[in-house]
Amino acid sequence: MIWFVGAGPGDPELITVKGRRLLRTADVVLFAGSLVPQALLRWTRPSCELHDSASLTLAQQVAIMAAADTAGKRVVRLHSGDPSLYGAVGEQMRALAARHIRYSVVPGVSSFLAAAAALPAELTLPGVSQTVIIARQPGRTAVPPNQEIAALAAHQATMAIFLSAGRLAETCAALRTHYPPETAAAVVQRVTWPEQVVLRGTLASIAQQAEEAAVDRTAMVLVGEALRNDGDASMLYDPTFTHSYRRPPDSTRELGDQKTGPPDLRTDGLRDDQLISPTKDTCRDDE
Repeated sequence: MIWFVGAGPGDPELITVKGRRLLRTADVVLFAGSLVPQALLRWTRPSCELHDSASLTLAQQVAIMAAADTAGKRVVRLHSGDPSLYGAVGEQMRALAARHIRYSVVPGVSSFLAAAAALPAELTLPGVSQTVIIARQPGRTAVPPNQEIAALAAHQATMAIFLSAGRLAETCAALRTHYPPETAAAVVQRVTWPEQVVLRGTLASIAQQAEEAAVDRTAMVLVGEALRNDGDASMLYDPTFTHSYRRPPDSTRELGDQKTGPPDLRTDGLRDDQLISPTKDTCRDDE
């Protein structure tokens, strides 16, 4: 069984509980050495095989995973952020499927979400933007027609732009075809890593700010007026907005044996075997 696991943006504490459990019990782990912090690998067992995928081709990675699977070993393919975004995970899935090897995916915290937290900002601010567009500039991987940055900018939604910090001036020029130059923009490099850098500015200034800070890679670009945190209040907590968990202020609950209000979500509906219990795995650097 092959597990594709999202490692999160960098901070080891941002991996999911399930992802950490799989690392603790893995026999083989493949990871991108330049993007996955070494602290995560300390949760593997001393007997676990570790393979840095940075120097490996797709065929070599699949060969390692296939051989381990044939031997009955548990394999974790550890991806930075979330595997579903710019993780080249699709080609690995196709290769495994062609060999009739089972696989599953454990999601992770994406760098664009971690960057929003670092600012901090709500990307879907009522009255400003209810849409987030995830995009990138073309590189060795082409961008399909009609998905260029300039075309997507026509929506004037919040944008999260991956893999484009090295072409930031060009990116900002494309965005300004539809966004005003004073539109809020931010660049967050190495988000949640100890060396994290956060730059806040506008489309008119952010490229120069990044150049002066020598930020040209491993950085997330966020654009949109939602970054200012200046919008309308949502209806979610408005006193006039009612739902099954919240009644109008002047309503009275039925008395008697009938249960009212929301259920206790701590354990309702969970069997004993579904509750999380501490693992007893022996790790390289157990806490």
